[in-house]
Amino acid sequence: MRIKRSISNTPDAQSRRSFQIHVNGKPIEVHEGETIAAALLASGIRTFHLSQKSKEPRGLFCGMGVCYECLVTVDGTYDVRACLTPVIEGMQVETCQELEL
Repeated sequence: MRIKRSISNTPDAQSRRSFQIHVNGKPIEVHEGETIAAALLASGIRTFHLSQKSKEPRGLFCGMGVCYECLVTVDGTYDVRACLTPVIEGMQVETCQELEL
């Protein structure tokens, strides 16, 4: 469920084009203009990756690309900041993936 428009100068998410992306192999509906982080949170996904040392869950923290807590894998590219990356139709997002060297 998306946030409902509460004031007249905010865009209405329901009026934007919707499409699907795949997260961990499952399709989720997103709206044009959303970031990956917004789409994940709207779908109930709170853990984006695990910390390197302690393997603790990490998710959206600062929301502006400074903290790097929202890293995901997008179309095979590791360490993409979900809070800054807009959704693109058909994109493949993976959470909690570790880069193996």
